[in-house]
Amino acid sequence: MRSFKQIGLVLLVMGAACALTPAGAQSPTVIKFATLAPEGSSWMQIFKAAADEVQQKTGSAVQFKIYPGGVMGDEKDMVRKLHIGQIHSAVLTSAGMSGISPDMDVLQIPFLFNSYPEVDHVVDKVEPALSKGLAEKGYVLLGWSEAGFVNLMATVPVDTLEKVRKSKVWIWSDAPMAAVIFKEAGVPGVPLNIPDVLVGLQTGLVETVYAPPSAAIALQWFTRIKYLSDTPLLFLQGGILMKKETFDGIPAAHQAVVLEIFRKHFGKLREVIRKENQDSLNLMRRQGVQFMTLSPEQIDEYKRITERAMSREGSHKYSTAMGAEVAALVQAFRGGAK
Repeated sequence: MRSFKQIGLVLLVMGAACALTPAGAQSPTVIKFATLAPEGSSWMQIFKAAADEVQQKTGSAVQFKIYPGGVMGDEKDMVRKLHIGQIHSAVLTSAGMSGISPDMDVLQIPFLFNSYPEVDHVVDKVEPALSKGLAEKGYVLLGWSEAGFVNLMATVPVDTLEKVRKSKVWIWSDAPMAAVIFKEAGVPGVPLNIPDVLVGLQTGLVETVYAPPSAAIALQWFTRIKYLSDTPLLFLQGGILMKKETFDGIPAAHQAVVLEIFRKHFGKLREVIRKENQDSLNLMRRQGVQFMTLSPEQIDEYKRITERAMSREGSHKYSTAMGAEVAALVQAFRGGAK
């Protein structure tokens, strides 16, 4: 008799819950979103602002659960977790995205860009093709998330290639192109994931690293840095990806809202990061970091090494056609094309 009463009570509670739920109401779409960006950084502030606006404008029908600071692992880990559905969206660099769509690799060619206008021109022109490549692999590009021009930084002087070769150089485990170039240059590298680099600098496991200035500040690497080369090595472009099946699962009325909000916020991020990179350089200079200027001859030597490395089979993932298109766009822009 008692068990029947208990069952009746459960049914009564369930009935009341159903009565309080509007007819046809759906559970919210909760999107698990991962990034290497540390908590408190400008990247995280923008991610949260975009997520909050999406939740507000969709009436909480679409929500984001953000995993910052590499808690979901480095980029290879995030790509794997995207594939198996453990996360639904992530911010990845062009190196990380090339593990999904090989042509994304073209954006991390060393010494490709000389200025922000060049970057903007080329990325705008090739975005449709790159977005299509990602879509064919089952991903939607929500927007770009750049980090900026990358500088060589060290705890020891590295103003010549010989000094770089003698130092303990970090190589990002998720950037195979860098490993190929360093090998061509005769630079023995210490492969580490990004979350491990600070400890490597603190313990002396690595002495030379490379990053955009604002990233070096956000990741606290600058606390160990004493020298910085003011010649940018490459431009670090990133993107916000979402699995297409996740995007398709968002109510149709809200899909355009999500795209619009992310494009808007990450357009703002570009300007914020560019200013922060300059501010970060100024901060490191004030804190006594010595800036090293490479001679034209040294820069030419680095470029020749890069060209030799890039000509080797297996040095990169992008197609010959995409490489040629990007090179032509850069040259045309420098020649005055718009």
